[in-house]
Formats: sequence, structure tokens, C-alpha cells
Amino acid sequence: MGQDASQVVVVTTPSLPGFRVVRTVGFAWGLVVRSRGLGGNIKAGLRSIVGGEITEFTQMLESARSHAVERLRVHAAELGANAVISARFDSSEIGQTMSEVLAYGTAVVVEPGEAPSPAD
Repeated sequence: MGQDASQVVVVTTPSLPGFRVVRTVGFAWGLVVRSRGLGGNIKAGLRSIVGGEITEFTQMLESARSHAVERLRVHAAELGANAVISARFDSSEIGQTMSEVLAYGTAVVVEPGEAPSPAD
């Protein structure tokens, strides 16, 4: 049975300070595809004429990344992990109006304690 997804720790580092990896569960991911609405496309198009930040797109991508991380947590929990290490993002455009955001990493089970040193 999986862990509580809200308790899954996600870090970009290859280890979690103060914890040791006791089992590698495998690859975990969270994927979100978002589409900008017609209103957002029009506003963004007008903003792109004068230059500067296009806040409609920034907000959409921030929301998509948060959603992708939550899906990553859920997937890791379903696999039985309580942490994800080496987390990363990838994104791409699908057509003219859709953005894909992928959050991924290595799902692991960690316990309190220091990792063994390489000499051990």
C-alpha cells in the first residue's frame, strides 16, 4: 500500500540530509498539459508586441509546475516511496496553445540517519 502523498519529500539533491536511502523504488513522474484560453492568448499576444514579462504565461507555468510536483508525490506514494531525490522538470510545447510540464525523479524509501560514507 502507498504512502500519504502529502508526506512525500521531494528534493533536487541526490540525497536527503539527515536520512539514508534504504530502498530505491524506481522512476516516478507527474505530468500536466495545460492550454491557454482564448482571452489569455489575446492578452499575451498584445503584451508580446511591447515586450516584457507575459504574466499570463508565467502564472500558467507556475501553476502547471506545482500541479506536476503534486502528481509526482502521488505517483511516488503509490509506488511505496516516502521521498523523491534528484527531482527535475522538463517542459515542451504541444501545438500553438498547449504546454506540457513533467516533474520526475527517483522514488526512494528513506529513514532517519546518515548515509554511509563512500569508504564504508
